[in-house]
This record gives sequence, C-alpha cells and structure tokens, in this order.
Amino acid sequence: MRPELLKSLKGYSPKSFMNDLIAGVIVGVVALPLAIAFGIASGVTPERGLFTAIVAGFIISAFGGSRVQIGGPTGAFVVIVYNIIQKYGNSGLMVATIMAGVLIILLGAFKMGGLVKFIPYTIITGFTAGIAVTILATQIGDFFGLATGKVPGDFIGKIRAFASSAGTANPWAIGTSLVSLAIIFLWPRLNKKIPGSLVTIVAVTVVVAVLKLPVDTIGSRYGSIPTMLPAPSIPSINLDMIRDLVSPALSIAILASVESLLSAVVADGMIGHRHDSNMELVAQGIANIASPIFGGIPATGAIARTATNVKNGGRSPVAGIVHAATLLAIMVALGKFAVYIPMPALAAILVSVAWNMSGIPAIRTIVRGQKSDTTVLAVTFLLTVFLDLTVAIEFGLILAGFFFIRKMIDVSSVSALKELKGELSADDRSGSDANSHALRAIPKGVQVFEIEGPLFFGTVQKFEQMVVDAGFGARVLILRMRNTIYLDAGGLQVLRELSADCKKRGISLILSDIHTQPFLLASKCGLVETIGKDAIFGNLDDALERAAAILGVPYEKGAYAPTVEREKA
Repeated sequence: MRPELLKSLKGYSPKSFMNDLIAGVIVGVVALPLAIAFGIASGVTPERGLFTAIVAGFIISAFGGSRVQIGGPTGAFVVIVYNIIQKYGNSGLMVATIMAGVLIILLGAFKMGGLVKFIPYTIITGFTAGIAVTILATQIGDFFGLATGKVPGDFIGKIRAFASSAGTANPWAIGTSLVSLAIIFLWPRLNKKIPGSLVTIVAVTVVVAVLKLPVDTIGSRYGSIPTMLPAPSIPSINLDMIRDLVSPALSIAILASVESLLSAVVADGMIGHRHDSNMELVAQGIANIASPIFGGIPATGAIARTATNVKNGGRSPVAGIVHAATLLAIMVALGKFAVYIPMPALAAILVSVAWNMSGIPAIRTIVRGQKSDTTVLAVTFLLTVFLDLTVAIEFGLILAGFFFIRKMIDVSSVSALKELKGELSADDRSGSDANSHALRAIPKGVQVFEIEGPLFFGTVQKFEQMVVDAGFGARVLILRMRNTIYLDAGGLQVLRELSADCKKRGISLILSDIHTQPFLLASKCGLVETIGKDAIFGNLDDALERAAAILGVPYEKGAYAPTVEREKA
C-alpha cells in the first residue's frame, strides 16, 4: 500500500498544481460553515469542528488511497458524538475516537477494505435516513429559538423537551432561520460556484449584527473562537474506560469506514480512477487518532465536499491538502469574527444537510421493490432514530442475511431430469444447447439429479427431501452440479451422507459438472476419496459413459461444451 499522493506526484505539472490550488481553496471555503455547524450539532464547541477539518482533512489527503477524497467532520457523526458526550463526556469522546482510529487502521492493514463496501444498500439508505431525521431533531431548538436548557441525548427526550418549551419560541430566530433556508436552496439558481451555505453565513451574520436582532450567536453561547490549533493533548486511558467505550468506538469505526469508502467510490466514478480502499482506511484511522489529540472529533470522507473538489478541477491529494491549509488560514485571519454567526443560520444549514442526507428518491425506489428490502430499510431506520446506530447496523445485517438465505433457498432446487423433460427451456427443446438434456440418452437404471443454485445449510433440507421423494430405484445415481458454484460444510455433510446411503443400497454415486470451489472443498475434507476420484467428472457425458460402464451397457458419448471453469482451462 502506498499513499495516492506519492503516486499522483509523478509527472505533476504547474498546471496540475494550479487546478488543485483553485479547487482546494474553493472546497476550504465550502467546508468552513459546515465544519462549524457539525461541531455545534455534535454537542461540542464550534472550533472543534474546524480543528477536525484541518487536521483530519490534511492527513486523509496526505496518506489516503483516493486522489480526490476530502475528509473532515460530517453529519453522519452528529448522532454518535452527541450521545457519547452526553454519556462519557469529552474525555470519553477522545478515547472512543482514538480506539476507532486503531480499529480502522487494522481493517486496512488486514485488507478488509473491500468487505466494508459490501454492506447492503438498504442498510446504508436506512441508517443515513435515520441520521438525517436525528440531525433535524437536534436543530429544532435553534431553528425556532427555543429556551430549552440542556436537551436529552435520545430522540424521544429531545422531542419532549422541545414540545415543553414551545411557548418560548423566538419570532426573530424563526425569521432568521427561514431566510437562511431560502438562501441555501435558492442561491444555486443564481450561482453554483459560490456555495449557498457560505452566502447564508456572511449575509445573515451581517444583517443580524447591523440590525442587532435578538437571536443567539456563537459568541453569546460559546464565547470567543481560537485562532490557532491547540497544543496536542493525549487523554489518560485505562482498561475500564476501554471496556466501556468499545461499542461507541465500534460505531465510529463502522461509520467512518463505510462513509469514506462510499465517498471514494463516488469519486472514482467522477474521475475514472480506482482508489485503494485499504490505504484509504489506514489514512482514515490515522486521521481519527490525530484529530482528538488536536481537539477534534471523528472524521471521514465527505461526499459533498469531495464532489465539489472534483467539479472544480481537483485531481490529486494536493487539493485536499490545500483545503486544510485554507481552513487554517481562515481560522487564523478571520476566526475572531465567527462569534457573530447566528445560531439560527447554522441550524438552517444543518436542516439542509439533513434534507440532502434523507435519500427520499432512494427510499421510494426501495419501497417499490421487494418487501424484504423495505423491511430491512424500515428496521435500520427506526433503530437508528430510536436506539443506536451500531445496533441498527447489526440488526440490519442479521435481517438482510436472513432474507438473503431465504432467497437462496427459494431459487435453489434439486430436480430429476426425467421429471423435467416436459419443462425444458426453448433452447433445450431446439437442441441449440450442446449440453442439453434432450441430446442425451440416459441408460436404463441411471437416475440423474440436478442441483439448481448453491448447496448450503439453507438448501440441504430441500435436497434431502427431493432424494427421499424420488427413491433409490436406480443402480447408478448421477448428481449434476453445473449450476452449483458454492458448497459449504452443511452441503458437504449431506453429500457424505448420500454417499453412505448409496453404498448401503448398492448404488453407485457419480458427481458431474462440479465447479472449482465445491471440488476443492470436497478434496480438502476427504469427500473426493470417499466417493472416489473415478466417480467425479467435469461434464455429464463423461459421467453417463462411466454409468454405462458400471451397468455393462454401451453408451455413445456425444459432443459437449465445457460447463465448469476447471474444464475450460
């Protein structure tokens, strides 16, 4: 594994640097209000969002496996970070984030990057929509200017707190929020280069300051904003703390890994280049170790900022490094003015983020499809909102796995060819398939079964029942496996039992069209020796010829096309 920065610098030109410089500055400006907003929404001070974008953003670009990935705080972490701080405080958040960083590095070091990307789309859509709803819930207080005091961490508690303080709504805050929201959504119609969130922050801050509107600002709530990065600080860690923070750390690690790789995949499609998922995970892990040491919060790849980088010409990690440097320069030069930013304006920005995260078009598509997908989506969504993201992903994966097994069972079958002759496809009847059953003369005394789909623990019972129903009247039993590319221990055991039953009854068992994975597993586990190497064939014609020889009858072998890769080689 090598960082993409080292690879992309080969042949790097002044023109490439200028493109990356322009893109990096633009992304840095775009990231400024988002970093502040995500910091506040997560329950920490606004500057900690900036520290994250600067430190983690630099590391993800410098050491990552994607050319254009932009890293920093994202809306996905708002729920997790807020809950961790409510329960374990700032020190707990630091330790959990560092632990998550170590876990992410291990995922990359052990080449698990490819596996992380295989979390089902329904689960990703479900927990993303759940996070969007939770972000929306956290902003109700600032959007309406409610005097709520400290708000509980759970969703129901938040709603109750907001409902009980509805009478304290501030009309000026509501007006500021609505104007900010209108600017965010309408500005792109006028200019797509300058982000609406930045225009909102600048314009609304000036208006509120000049007119001295009675709304909360960053300064009135949090005080001054530092203009430099803090000195590194390593928290004290003990065994009890590690044990308590395993679950939160796992949540951060899973979310950071999934979101960063999803962002990298999206970026690959935009620039036509493939990222190194394992190197990307290592960089994400390093970033999440360094970020809390410098006062930051969890970080990951940000899809919207990465897309902005690509659209503005960024084509190497240099753009991401420039983005981090731009944020640092803005914080040093203009950080003192951040105290005037109105809280309702930041709430409006986060409401727009929640809307963009909700994935309503994707949800509509899934709901129109299979009931199993809709169920996984709904369960993941509800558990994310009302319980915990880690639990939501765990239950979503279990449920998705259960439905997948059921589908595999439904599409798998074991059929006797003699009973299938009236159900052959058009190709079989026309004889255009060189391996068609219709072109074979099955000798009398031979029974042929064909397995459709994988033979694993979910389909074993169906296989056993089919064999029992068909009986053992034949002298030779051929099991054709050309459509069985996967075999597990359960399938292996049922084949072993079938072989034993055949021997007791004096029936010769032959396997045909066996693929590489089932053959290798059968070899390693001794099934090949049990059945006999001379009873395992790559095609039906050889199997029928062997069956005829066992019966002592003639058989004219016809032409065939290989059906398994072992024979095609």
